[in-house]
Amino acid sequence: MTSKSILITGCSSGIGKYTALALQHKGYNVIASVRKAEDIAPLQAEGLQHVIALDLADSQSIDTAVARCLEITGGRLYALFNNGAYGQPGAIEDLTRETLRKQFETNVFGTHELTVKLLPTLLKEESARIIQNSSILGFSAMPMRGAYNASKFALEGLTDTLRLELANSNVRVSLIEPGPILTHFRKNALVALKQNISFSQSRFGAQYEAAVERLTKEGPAAPFTLGPDAVAQKVLHALEAKRPKVRYYVTFPTYLFAFIRHFLPYRILDKAVLLASKS
Repeated sequence: MTSKSILITGCSSGIGKYTALALQHKGYNVIASVRKAEDIAPLQAEGLQHVIALDLADSQSIDTAVARCLEITGGRLYALFNNGAYGQPGAIEDLTRETLRKQFETNVFGTHELTVKLLPTLLKEESARIIQNSSILGFSAMPMRGAYNASKFALEGLTDTLRLELANSNVRVSLIEPGPILTHFRKNALVALKQNISFSQSRFGAQYEAAVERLTKEGPAAPFTLGPDAVAQKVLHALEAKRPKVRYYVTFPTYLFAFIRHFLPYRILDKAVLLASKS
């Protein structure tokens, strides 16, 4: 058992919620964050001791959450798991500047700001970890997901650079690239799609209708979908391994596309991606 403290973002459901509960069960002092205040009580009812509000798109919210986290932990923090994010569907040509900005505010800028503000605390520890939850779409783009692709590519670039800059420190940095996981991610993506994309004015109208059908489908929407426990296992290894991996692939599609990307021509990768995007 351990009493090490970890802050996890995006814990209202899915990967964040499962990981927070699993790590608390293993003895970690978990601080779970949620964007909406109304999500705090339900998580507390499920047994999470420390649940705080944190909106990654709001700098003031980040400052408040950082202060609360350090208050809970007595100024000590072993790990940060940046899991909070959402996916904005839509063709590149249908994305307004504001829509793209909102995607980056949460998935990149907020995550970066939170990490930087907690880094001095992490650097004081004998050993510490930063774990970034990226995506298969953080290294292999897919059509109709340009905003999310771009945000995760950016997150991976920042993370790789941070890892190099911290190479001689006590902080180890890892990326997790899940692929299809059974969560509420599709539900939130559907909301973003309907709010920010005009179907009627786009030449991709038919594709959007298909996307709505896919995003409203019950159960796994893609082959080889795993539960959030698969990600939690990788997080645990990144936390406890003496030499955590730089990247953790989770699902079969992630392993497959990583292989294709590194060893086969881009023409083959494009064909595989286009085929997968129709499933």
